[in-house]
Amino acid sequence: MNADAPLHIEGLLTAEQLESLAAGDQVLYTGTVLTARDAAHKRLVELIDAGKKLPIDIEGAIIYYAGPAPAKPGYAIGPVGPTSSYRMDPYAPKLLDRGLRAMIGKGARSQEVVDAIVRNHATYFAAIGGAAALIAKSVKSAEIIAYEDLGTEAIRKLEVVDMPLTVAIDCRGGNVYEDGPAQYLASI
Repeated sequence: MNADAPLHIEGLLTAEQLESLAAGDQVLYTGTVLTARDAAHKRLVELIDAGKKLPIDIEGAIIYYAGPAPAKPGYAIGPVGPTSSYRMDPYAPKLLDRGLRAMIGKGARSQEVVDAIVRNHATYFAAIGGAAALIAKSVKSAEIIAYEDLGTEAIRKLEVVDMPLTVAIDCRGGNVYEDGPAQYLASI
């Protein structure tokens, strides 16, 4: 765990960057993030199961489990807080197996998702729940790129600058939701 200043990461996440991250590290991410929630994930996995082409390039992507509120004048996006990640657990392994590099959300993940993270050398970041307006300040542009009919749950491409994240599950399976409580109990 990095107790120092947050790590700054820009652009596509490389295998080397993921290898250097450990559960508990604080990250400020600058680059492209896609938003997608339950309904979009269901559609994506249905396409995978049917052997059809996805409407987005999932290879190397980062998906943020969020459905942003409408933008106020002068802002790229409205409040955009993380959705509870367990809702995407039925879909995440298939997307990881197709090349998804990272996910952003809140809360613990199923063992099947943790196994897929390790198998695919990916990572899971936690965003701060309850800080939707703060996170929105990191978003510099937003555009719908798929499933516009889903409204707030449409897939959006966000360009973010210094989005605050915590490595919740690293590519080796280190897991703050399991290791954190044990470390705390050992310290008291």
